[in-house]
Amino acid sequence: MTGFTAWVVTHRRSLLCLLALPVLAGLIAAGRLPVTLFPAVTFPRVRVSLDAGDRPAPQMLLLATRPLEQAVHRVPGVTDVRSTTSRGSAELSITFAWGTDMTTAELQVNAAVGQVLPTLPAGSTATVRRMEPTVFPIIAYSLTSDTLSPTRLRDLAQYQLRPLLASIEGVAEVGVAGGAEQEFQVIADPDRLLAHGLAFEDVVKAVGNASLVQAVGRIEDHYKLFLVVSDNSLGGLDAVRHVVLSSGAGGVVTVGDVAQVVDGTVPQWTRVTAGGRDAVLLNVYQQRDGNSVRIAAAVRDRLAAASLPKGVTVSNWYDQSQLVLASAASVRDAVLIGIVLAALVLWLVLRDLRITLIAALVVPAALAATVALLSVLRLSFNIMTLGGMAAAVGLIIDDAIVMVEHIVRRLREGHGNGGGVLAAAREFTRPLAGSSAATLVIFVPLAFLDGVTGAFFQALSLTMASGLAFSFIITWLAVPLAVERLGDIHKPHGAGRVQAWVDDRYGRLSARLLVRPWLALAGLLPLIVLGGLAYRAVGSGFMPDMDEGGFVLDYRSAPGTAISETARLLHQVDVILADTPDVATWSWRIGAGLGGELNEPNRGDYFVRLKPTGRRDIDEVIAEVRARLAHEVPGLEVEIAQQMEDLIGDLTAVPQPIEVKIFGDDPATVLPTARAVAAALAKVDGVVDIKDGVNPAGDALDIRVDAARAAVEGMDVAGVTAAVADYLQGAVATQLPLQTALATKQVGVRVWVPAAVRTTDTDVANLRLRAPDGHMFPLKRVAAVVPVSGEPEIGQENLQGMVAVTARIEGRDMGSVAADVTALLDSQHLVKAPLRYELGGLYQQQRIAFRGLLTVFAAAVAAVFVLLLFLYESFITALVILVMPLLAAGAVFVGLWLTRTELNITAMMGMTMVVGIVTEVAIFFFSEFESLPAGMPLVERLSQAGRNRFRPIAMTTLAAMLTLLPLAFGLGEGAGMQQPLAIAILSGLAVQLPLVLLVMPCLYRLAVRGGVTT
Repeated sequence: MTGFTAWVVTHRRSLLCLLALPVLAGLIAAGRLPVTLFPAVTFPRVRVSLDAGDRPAPQMLLLATRPLEQAVHRVPGVTDVRSTTSRGSAELSITFAWGTDMTTAELQVNAAVGQVLPTLPAGSTATVRRMEPTVFPIIAYSLTSDTLSPTRLRDLAQYQLRPLLASIEGVAEVGVAGGAEQEFQVIADPDRLLAHGLAFEDVVKAVGNASLVQAVGRIEDHYKLFLVVSDNSLGGLDAVRHVVLSSGAGGVVTVGDVAQVVDGTVPQWTRVTAGGRDAVLLNVYQQRDGNSVRIAAAVRDRLAAASLPKGVTVSNWYDQSQLVLASAASVRDAVLIGIVLAALVLWLVLRDLRITLIAALVVPAALAATVALLSVLRLSFNIMTLGGMAAAVGLIIDDAIVMVEHIVRRLREGHGNGGGVLAAAREFTRPLAGSSAATLVIFVPLAFLDGVTGAFFQALSLTMASGLAFSFIITWLAVPLAVERLGDIHKPHGAGRVQAWVDDRYGRLSARLLVRPWLALAGLLPLIVLGGLAYRAVGSGFMPDMDEGGFVLDYRSAPGTAISETARLLHQVDVILADTPDVATWSWRIGAGLGGELNEPNRGDYFVRLKPTGRRDIDEVIAEVRARLAHEVPGLEVEIAQQMEDLIGDLTAVPQPIEVKIFGDDPATVLPTARAVAAALAKVDGVVDIKDGVNPAGDALDIRVDAARAAVEGMDVAGVTAAVADYLQGAVATQLPLQTALATKQVGVRVWVPAAVRTTDTDVANLRLRAPDGHMFPLKRVAAVVPVSGEPEIGQENLQGMVAVTARIEGRDMGSVAADVTALLDSQHLVKAPLRYELGGLYQQQRIAFRGLLTVFAAAVAAVFVLLLFLYESFITALVILVMPLLAAGAVFVGLWLTRTELNITAMMGMTMVVGIVTEVAIFFFSEFESLPAGMPLVERLSQAGRNRFRPIAMTTLAAMLTLLPLAFGLGEGAGMQQPLAIAILSGLAVQLPLVLLVMPCLYRLAVRGGVTT
């Protein structure tokens, strides 16, 4: 034995124990690793929401939005500022460069907003929020009841269930939406007030002063220190009725004498339902390092154990963990099926069960060690890391197969440099290390990817690279020791008849081609031609299409539509969903969104969950629902997307695949152009859910106070405005503590006028106001009430006026649709100077991602070339080997074309990995070639190297293809994310065997003709 072999034999127990430690650590960590839908991605986006009353949009833009934009644009690292201004509100989306420290960025944005906020219109408020996956709920439940009032149902959720769920480990927040919030209402009668010489303001002041709890001092008495508290809190409705307004000769006037005091609810402009019934929703948000599967299970257990009143139904309508579990199940099945199929291939060739089991155990061992590394790096089980494990199985078992086959072949030949198993393994160390390095260097450029691609696929590439690295170490050290100890090394391992026949046929074909190498090169022409045709024909996309088991339906009714009318339209949608047999449940919101954000009262969304089994593909269901909505509910504009696409779109502020951004500052030209572009997009095949970007607010009543007339009445503009606001929306005079069966809560007391005197525009004009001297006058005496049409929202990007025309795609790929859109806009000259347009949306993200991946592909090819030069110190050898993966990459386009799969970022990842995979087996060939005697004739040497390596290369190729088949079929929810990657790798593997074993030797022979070998 040589020194190294002897050292390994001496320390075999310690080496095996050392290798077992990360495997055992991974098995332990597997039960503790967080489980989430996405990797822990920090999206470089901050959202600022501004509320400044009900000012018109143009005034909001000048007084609030633009100063705020200018302030945040100065924050270091900002790359893009996009705003939407509507009546009384604005929302800014601030994008930073990927890799920015978003904690610091958020603080800097907060500081910039805080500095400019005092200069904005009085009463303006702003909230700053960093956008990340945890801003959306991971699980949601609905509470419905035929016996409890909406107020009681909300209290049940707020005071009993919310604290119950908030204490679960990993839960960041539990949000409550829907139902009704209790308040006491004092409905003041204007005639009674007038009869008693009182005004609305007198009631507000009296009720506010009557409920007072205040510390008034301390005294010392009887050796004690007493706190003196004036406690005059009102005890309920009856106490409010007896609040004194005035007293005099006519007696005492109380609130009850001039107003009706009732138990009411806070006015709200939102509404939520579940399954078509009014409901209260519980939305559970997780912490960044939370385990969504455990959280979901704990939520289910606690709700099941909760003591709820009779008649209350708790239903789950949204559960992100179901997609995670479905993805995990798909990965588990793919791994198990892959291991079994690869082991079957190995057994059929070697006919040795012990050695087959040894090789098969490398896969779970390498994956377990990978899990340990994920735990150390604080990563999670998610749709990307799980997919990386499934995709790595075929590559992991490759190392074990070639090592075992080499050992068996050396033993069959009766030599291993005199040292048996370990000597054969040592002999194979250099080609094993070189081939593993060829695959691993592919992942180095991927670490420098940014954008959405890098955010998601760095986790996948890290998982695969870790698995391959551990596979190399285990194969190099543990497999030979296990084979020597457990394998029957004295059992003959001769090839069977079929193998002998295949080996013989390969040998004859290889020999013929080496004599006529141009024949092999001519055989490449069909591959090159098909690759070129497929490249032109294959469609392109962004993220892979996959069946997530549910979808989000955003809707918008006509501007200014009442909530009741919007609800009527949504009940028609409910009928369509109930009539769709694939739908399991759904929930909708008016004036709010799935993530809890507020919308205009004519907007909202649905979340629709499909049945887990026995249903059609989700794309078919969406297409049918979209078509029926367009035909049966024409009063709604809808936009449908699967939940992951919708979530990523919201996080990146580019939710639609197609976005035509029209820049210009003159609304008179921009808005008609936007409508014309939207009308033109409708003619493009595959374009659906078109929005022209012109989003007017509802109609308004402008109250235009005449300052001179108001002064005659002893009032000013501000006083008149404040009085009208109190009449129309009421004035919350105080908050009262109220003890209920669930908790003690604060209940507001709202002083209001009857609905009958504030319903129509005529009522508003006749509102009776009180002047400081006590006389009453109608509003119309000092102001004009003018109906105005709703003004459209105003969009800006980087301080330039912009309207975004958006659309989604159905039945076509994104690249071809975007090309058609560009050709249409350019040919019809719809956007005329000084206006200009740009394509944004997910298409823009796709172009950015493709540029990054092409750079990664080029870097991977360069890294492989440098590695080959290091291994062989020959430019010709390196170039000949490098041609093979490039030809195999052409086969990727053929595979995508034949399977009707889009070229997306996952497929491009697979194409990049093909470079390393094909190079790996090429290194096996040339390592064998170099080990043969240098004095052999070149043709004989190449032929013998091919014969020696034919079986292991064929075994690894077949095993890898079989392990990737489950992923390529994309079975189960969430499995579609890695499907294009699997198809791309399979396409490269399909041509790997002939390229490496037939074409490469012939090309090498031509390259070294004349005796040149370096």
